[in-house]
Amino acid sequence: MPGESSRSVPFSQLVLAFYVPSILLAFSLGLLLPVLPLYAQGFGASYALVGLVTAGASIGRLIGDVPGGVLVRQLGQKKAMLFGLICTVLPTVGLFWARSIPEALAYRVLAGFGEALYSVARHAYIADAVHVSGRGRAIALLGGLFRVGRFAGPLAGGLIAQAYGLRAPFLVVGVTGAAAATVVVAFVEAGHAPRAAGKGLLGYRSRLSSVLKPRLQELTSAGTGQLFAQMIRAGRTIVLPLYASDVLGLDVGAIGLILSLSSAVDMLFFYPAGLIMDRLGRKWAIVPSFLLQALGMVLVPLTSGFTGLVLASTLIGFGNGLGSGSMMTLGADLAPREARGEFLGVWRLIGDVGHSGGPLLVGGIADWVALPTAALIMAGAGLLAAAVFALLVPETLRKQHPSASPSPSSD
Repeated sequence: MPGESSRSVPFSQLVLAFYVPSILLAFSLGLLLPVLPLYAQGFGASYALVGLVTAGASIGRLIGDVPGGVLVRQLGQKKAMLFGLICTVLPTVGLFWARSIPEALAYRVLAGFGEALYSVARHAYIADAVHVSGRGRAIALLGGLFRVGRFAGPLAGGLIAQAYGLRAPFLVVGVTGAAAATVVVAFVEAGHAPRAAGKGLLGYRSRLSSVLKPRLQELTSAGTGQLFAQMIRAGRTIVLPLYASDVLGLDVGAIGLILSLSSAVDMLFFYPAGLIMDRLGRKWAIVPSFLLQALGMVLVPLTSGFTGLVLASTLIGFGNGLGSGSMMTLGADLAPREARGEFLGVWRLIGDVGHSGGPLLVGGIADWVALPTAALIMAGAGLLAAAVFALLVPETLRKQHPSASPSPSSD
C-alpha cells in the first residue's frame, strides 16, 4: 500500500543522517527570519518588493520541487541531499555582497531551488525508512527539531544583526550550512539511485502522469488544504516582523525575541502532535492546528505593544506546533512506494505555491490597504485549511497489525 516503508533504518542512523543536518539547516533558515524583510527594506523597497524578496526562496522551491523529485530518482537520496544543501547555502552567503533587489531576489530563488531538492530527498528518505505506524512521531520529531532551530535562529539572527549589521547573519549561514553538508557526507548511506523508466522529458512526463492520475482526487482535496495551510504558515513570517517594526515601532532585537518566543511554544508540541497523529489520526492534529493559527492571526491587528504581539504570536506558535510534521506525514502516507520522489515533488509543489503566495499576498495587501487587513486575510486562509481537511480529506492513518513497529526508535 502507499505509505509502507521498504526498509528499516535504526533510530541512531536516523539521528545522524536525517535529524542532525535538518536542525542545522533549520537554524540557518531561522537566522534569516527577523533579518530578510528589514534587509530588503534597506534597498528602499516597497512592501510588495519586500514580500517578493521574502518569497524568493518559495519561488525557487516552486521551480525546484518537481525536478527535485526527478533528481532524487536519478542521483539517489544522498547526492540529492548534498547538492540541495550546497545550492541552498552558497546563494544565501551571496546575499552579503548583494547590491540590488534583483540580485538579492536571484540569490533567494536559487537558494529555494536547493531547499526543494534537499527537502524532497529528505522526505523520500524518511518515508522509505520509517513504518507508517510510527511515521507521525518520526516526522513530528523532525518538525520539533526544525522548531528548535527556528527558536534559536531568529534570536541569534536578531542579536547578530543588531551587533554586526543586517548582512552578518548570511555569513553565519555559510558555517552552519557547511556543517550540515559534512554530516550528510559522513552519515547518509549512498544507496542505489533507482532510475526512471523511459528516456528524456517525455519519459519523465509519462511516468509522472502514471503516478498522479490514479490519485488525482485525493491529491486535489488534500493539496487544496495544504495550499491554504502553507499560506498562513508563510504569511506569519512577514506579517509579524513588519507589524512589529512599522506599526509598533519595535527594533530588530525585539522582533527576533518575539519570533523566538513563538517558536519556543511551537517546539513544545511536536511530540504530542506525533502521538495524536499515530494514535487518533492525522486530522485530529491538523484541523485544530489551523483553527488556532487563524485565531492568533486575527488577534495580531488588535495588539498595541510588545506584550500583546508576544501573546498573539505564541498562540500562532501553539497552533503550528500542534501541526508539527502534519503536511509531511500526510504526503508520505499518500505517496506510492514505487514513485515516492516524483509524488512528493508534486506534493511539495502544491504546498510551496501556498508558501510563496502567503508573503506575496501580504505584501500586496499591505501596499494596497494596510498590514492589519493582510493579517485578517491570512486568518481566512487558516480557516479554509481547517475546513478542507475536516470535510474533504479522508483519514490516512491505517490500523496496523499489532507486530508493526510503533515508533521510530524501533525501525
